[in-house]
Amino acid sequence: MQGFPKRVAENILPLSVAGTLPAAFREWYFTGQTVDHELPHETCRLCDQEGLRYHFKIQNSQTGNQLDVGSECILKFQVAIFDRGRELTAQEARTALAERVRLMRLESCLRALERLALAESNDILSNALKYYKLHKALTPKFANVVFWRLQANAIDHDPSFFKVRLDKESYVADLRVMPTRSVHRIWKALTSPQRKKAQELGHAAPTE
Repeated sequence: MQGFPKRVAENILPLSVAGTLPAAFREWYFTGQTVDHELPHETCRLCDQEGLRYHFKIQNSQTGNQLDVGSECILKFQVAIFDRGRELTAQEARTALAERVRLMRLESCLRALERLALAESNDILSNALKYYKLHKALTPKFANVVFWRLQANAIDHDPSFFKVRLDKESYVADLRVMPTRSVHRIWKALTSPQRKKAQELGHAAPTE
């Protein structure tokens, strides 16, 4: 941990006017710009943490310098986030960044579904895309087919980013009669209560 502030100082101070970390960070703010690299292979330009999928762009209000960083560094070092000219509190900032990640995940799911609809001329997949655009989630049946074909077409996606609806009795009934191997295919998209419901319906949890 002793080397962590040193790395941060080496990355931020040359791009700032102030010569100390607390003062330097007061010069920076989140621009609102984000990038989804689709794979977790990027690095935070502030703390040097690797394995990031998302970059959040921060800018120095005095020098104009910019850095692509992880959201946790924005929160940890209290980089300012503004909403219509008002600086957000720490809790509001955390909520705002979480919402930004949620929207990026939603966009990632939509991109994957759109690529799949182009890759295969299939009414089920076209209807799944329409359903997802409307409900921001999939039915169990749609999720099963979508994940199967995404994998078959080698289209990058993260099943945990998707949401599955079980708020109707018909969806629960579909999950009940679904082969367990299909339930395992959509398992990562299920919430903890939904996984519990699947087990109550007679499906064993995946072994891996």
